[in-house]
Amino acid sequence: MSSWIPDSVISLSHLYIGKEITLLMQTLNTLSTPEEKLAGLCKKYAELLEEHRNTQKQMRVLQKKQNQLVQEKDNLRNEHSKAILARSKLESLCRELQRHNRTLKDEGVQRTRLEEEKRKEVTSHFQVTLNDIQTQMEQHNERNASLRQENTELAEKLKKLYEQYKLREEHIDKVVKHKDLQQQLVDAKLHQAQELLKESEERHDREKDFLLKEAVESQRMCELMKQQEVHLKQQLSLYTEKFEEFQTTLSKSNEVFTTFKQEMEKMTKKIKKLEKETAMYRSRWESSNKALLEMAEEKAVRDREFEALQGKVQRLEKLRRALKVERNELNKKVQNLSGQQGSTTGAPTSDPGTDSPSPPPTDSLLEPATCPPPDT
Repeated sequence: MSSWIPDSVISLSHLYIGKEITLLMQTLNTLSTPEEKLAGLCKKYAELLEEHRNTQKQMRVLQKKQNQLVQEKDNLRNEHSKAILARSKLESLCRELQRHNRTLKDEGVQRTRLEEEKRKEVTSHFQVTLNDIQTQMEQHNERNASLRQENTELAEKLKKLYEQYKLREEHIDKVVKHKDLQQQLVDAKLHQAQELLKESEERHDREKDFLLKEAVESQRMCELMKQQEVHLKQQLSLYTEKFEEFQTTLSKSNEVFTTFKQEMEKMTKKIKKLEKETAMYRSRWESSNKALLEMAEEKAVRDREFEALQGKVQRLEKLRRALKVERNELNKKVQNLSGQQGSTTGAPTSDPGTDSPSPPPTDSLLEPATCPPPDT
């Protein structure tokens, strides 16, 4: 058992044993009779035997605690690795969602720019044709037929614009559905993060309760050891009385003295070994407390990440509402345009045989509706 002990420890144990032997010999030299010396030796042997039994009991208790701490350390390491994997997955999903949002934003800005250019071209073209129509109607009445033809072309262009706005409405519906799916995905991730936080909190509570119970148990064991010490002292006094009764029979036993000396040396070596093991167990207990503090810090970091996810969900909800408002406004403007187109096609045209010109259409009917830019 003592093969792994360093030479310095062995030399210190030999020095300690030499000091103990010199002190024991000095105390024996103070005694006058061999019976008193033998009684002193037996008393010292009984004390060392009791100390050896107590150290063995303490060693068993510390061995059990060591096994429990090793098992808890493995469990904590596994849970830490799982939490790191879940965190990396959530971060990758958030990056993908941000990239998708940027692409949608760029597409919306590009579409609004194209529609604005088309609107300007159509309005300029409409204004030129209206000026031409007015000058031609003032100069000659025979061009009424060509004006009616141009009106039909304008109606077809308005119809094309209506179809374009209808396609834009379908695209906006698709975007809103996509945002709803993203909202559901974010809600699912948020729920998963909440469950992970709840599990970590429960685990921390269990570990805290376990450490408190262990502290109470160690305090109780200390009190029991004190009671056992009192009881052993009483037994020691009883054994000394019995030893005095058998003092006459053990007066000439030199072999007992030699065996007692050997056993005393063995006991000192075992005591040194037990002291070293207790120091090792104390260091392991301190390391387990340090790991518990690190887990508490990790829990605080997860709480901050959870708050950041909630802020992202709120921003996505605001974007979805803004797109919904934009879609409703576009529906209203398309309906207004379709009603205005019906009124222009149903209006009576002028007779080509008369010189009275037909009233020109107003600018409000021919100007297309502008789309507000998407809310970023």
